Amino acid sequence: MDYGNMLGDSFSYAKDAVWGKWGRWILLVISTIIFPLIMGYMVRIYSGVKPAPETDNWVGMFIDGLKLLIIGFIYAIPVFIIMAIFVIPAAMVGEGDPMLALGSIGLGLIITFIVAIILSLISAIGMIRFAQKDSMGQAFAFGAILEHIGKIGWGSYIVALIILWIVGLVFGVITTILSAIPIIGWLIMLFLYPVWIIFAARYMTQIYESAPAPA
Repeated sequence: MDYGNMLGDSFSYAKDAVWGKWGRWILLVISTIIFPLIMGYMVRIYSGVKPAPETDNWVGMFIDGLKLLIIGFIYAIPVFIIMAIFVIPAAMVGEGDPMLALGSIGLGLIITFIVAIILSLISAIGMIRFAQKDSMGQAFAFGAILEHIGKIGWGSYIVALIILWIVGLVFGVITTILSAIPIIGWLIMLFLYPVWIIFAARYMTQIYESAPAPA
């Protein structure tokens, strides 16, 4: 997996999506406020469209965004359940045995973190599979998803995600600094946010397409 090429492609993709296309850029900023719209735009990018898609068919984009939101919520359910299993009993026994309560919460947090990481690895590919197959059910085709990640290579996949996380951290620091500029800082941050979303969505799509997807 050529990480440098993927980063360069994603940057060019995001730049071409907005630079000089001010009308689209403004619409994307609005979409980040009405967040199902920007999530619907992500679905279009996930589908493999190149160059970046137009911001049209707003109803369809909103519906696709809601579908992506629902998929993300379903994947998060096990995390909520695990938290409830450990935190609620701990709260009930907290006054009687604080150390037991803290131990239960600590163990719960560790298990929750591990499960959340595993689910995020699976859901990231599942969401793109949903976009490319145009079926919500395909987002939960766990056998195909795990087979696909195996073809990509678990090591390569995790390294690619770590790189994206580092880039996101740098982006976050830059936007935080820019947001401190008096009067216009918040506006700059608002315009940069959709650029990051497009970049990240394109990068994830390249990870997905780095190996043939199972039927």
